[in-house]
Amino acid sequence: MPIPVLQSVHVHPVKALRGFSPVEAEVQPWGLAGDRRWAVVDTAGKVVTQRQHARLALASAAPAENGAITLSAPGRAPLTVEVPRPSAAHGTIPVDVFGTVVEAVPADPAADAWFSAYLDSDVRFTHMDDPAHRRPIDPEYALPGETVSFADGYPLLVTTTSSLDALNSLIAQGDHPDEAPLPMNRFRPNVVVDGTAPWAEDGWRRLSIGDVVFRVARSCGRCVVTTTDQGTAERGKEPLRTLARHRKVGSSLVFGQNLVPEHRGIIRVGDPVKILD
Repeated sequence: MPIPVLQSVHVHPVKALRGFSPVEAEVQPWGLAGDRRWAVVDTAGKVVTQRQHARLALASAAPAENGAITLSAPGRAPLTVEVPRPSAAHGTIPVDVFGTVVEAVPADPAADAWFSAYLDSDVRFTHMDDPAHRRPIDPEYALPGETVSFADGYPLLVTTTSSLDALNSLIAQGDHPDEAPLPMNRFRPNVVVDGTAPWAEDGWRRLSIGDVVFRVARSCGRCVVTTTDQGTAERGKEPLRTLARHRKVGSSLVFGQNLVPEHRGIIRVGDPVKILD
């Protein structure tokens, strides 16, 4: 078996939008630098994702200067959004992230209008200004003081190429073989590892990527977003149907593992991946 290596890195500046794939990234306590620091919310303050609006898969966010991002989407002119700063007149607003309420800073109203027009729905755009204090990780799987950005629940998500190959093989043998092979972007990971046995990540507890050490918090339960073609925004049956048959743990359909970094550092494509525990 070859030595596992980091095959790719993925940063999604806006939750639910396309991101970009740098050759290296800074690991911060709450996730990769710039990952999921922005989120779209509805009029009730609840985070909006591809679960509600599959069209978000076709929109993208790219980094610009000084932390700003540039938004792009079909039928919309690109828009660069500066990092908003809380002030006495314009402070934070409560944002509901799957039942956990955190404070976030409203972005420029032009961004609200941009997303509202694209989704044909009244929404707002927000930024997490202080990820070190805004949103604690579920204490059942975290140490005191550990926090996360607008990610679903944990700072990073790792997947492996061998497990995707194994899953695609199972899909090809199932009721919807025409949906295989699925690409890795269906699972929206932060880091992808190559050179492991299929499903080896199920047994990981601690690992290092380059010089950065991570703790495995728990396996990642998957939702309808994985059935969404990230290139067309159309939904299918897979991989949830096959995961339900072969990868059901309790009530969750699992693929990938959630990670919590033990310290800061830089990870690079090609870094060796070592299983420490």
